[in-house]
Amino acid sequence: MTESLDDIVAQAERAFAQSATAPDLENAKARFLGKQGAITERMKALATVDVEVKKQQGAVINAAKQAIEAALAARRSALAEAELNERLAAQRLDVTLPGRVAHRGGLHPVTQTWMRIEEIFASIGFDVADGPEIETDWYSFTALNNPENHPARSMQDTFYVDARDSDGRLLCLRPHTSPMQVRYAQQHRGAIRVICPGKTYRVDSDATHSPMFHQFEGLWMEEGISLADLKSVFTQFLVQYFETDRLNVRFRPSYFPFTEPSAEVDVMFAEGALAGRWLEVAGSGQVHPQVVRNFGLDPEKTVGFAFGSGIERLAMLRHGVSDLRLFYENDLRFFFFFFR
Repeated sequence: MTESLDDIVAQAERAFAQSATAPDLENAKARFLGKQGAITERMKALATVDVEVKKQQGAVINAAKQAIEAALAARRSALAEAELNERLAAQRLDVTLPGRVAHRGGLHPVTQTWMRIEEIFASIGFDVADGPEIETDWYSFTALNNPENHPARSMQDTFYVDARDSDGRLLCLRPHTSPMQVRYAQQHRGAIRVICPGKTYRVDSDATHSPMFHQFEGLWMEEGISLADLKSVFTQFLVQYFETDRLNVRFRPSYFPFTEPSAEVDVMFAEGALAGRWLEVAGSGQVHPQVVRNFGLDPEKTVGFAFGSGIERLAMLRHGVSDLRLFYENDLRFFFFFFR
């Protein structure tokens, strides 16, 4: 060992002073205080000397080590302060600039869509009805012609509540707003034109589904109406909602337990990012005779039509939103699009 401890301390101080970044400083530290550093090697060498020499030389080596550690701490502090000053300079605010205007908030886009739907249907003679979000098995399923073994009754699709109805069946969070159609029809006689918007719940979550979402369902019961009237009304709604008559609407045969015949409603836009593709927007059909009986009406004398759609689904199509979860993640960058 030809270098003195004073030389090692001086070398360490120079190396630390020349370190421009924290990683450079840690590399320099390893040369002197690491497992194979100069000071560590001196400490290892004491293992071969007698006790008295070890005490004397150990004290000198420790003093050199403390001097290096002090220089290291000082350089770390200097680098941290320089980094802080640089960041503050980059983020400096010019307080002489005019203040920014505070943006006012607005209604949630789902609420905006909900209100728009109500306004359009009110303009063509439909009432708006609301009902309980915790429903009985009868209103949620049986009254809508869903048999006991229907998949919608399973725990995989429906949220059940730890409470029971008068028949001992578990209550559930309504999986659709159709129960309100039954309730409304039981309370009104004569011609019925009503939509039932509201929150619904299902055990489902991905880019196009949420455990809590919003639906609106419509019921039209009147003498002399036909599927042509249903198509006319719903097409009129779509034209007004999307504010364009440059769209095609088709009713595609489908199956629902509560309507017969049943049809999915698809739209195709003539322009925009979604142009040229058929997109499903709703379900519809003639109210099933058994459901009409559950309304307390005679299916031989009364004809009705029902339709329903997801409110988020319509909002996504109108505003070009690709992921339903954005409506509920509270990202202000997303909501600014609607409030600007």
